[in-house]
Amino acid sequence: MLAMRIDKFLWYARLAGSRSAAQKLAEAGTLRLDGRRVDRAHALVRPGSVLAFVQGDGVRVLQVVALPGRRGPAAEAAALFADAAHRS
Repeated sequence: MLAMRIDKFLWYARLAGSRSAAQKLAEAGTLRLDGRRVDRAHALVRPGSVLAFVQGDGVRVLQVVALPGRRGPAAEAAALFADAAHRS
């Protein structure tokens, strides 16, 4: 798999609690993909892509390491991305 919808990636990687929550996050316009604002759930994520979004009181910046084939356990999901930075 070379690319995946951003909402599906957020759900598989356990960054969103449900697929609909992932769609809302992607469509809210507060998520950035490689520096560009995302406002559509079907934006494509690839290994090497950088995601930035607000989480709690800070901004979380992640680099996509791999694309998942399923929504697995938390340990499997954590291996899909690397924290590039966590700013408050």
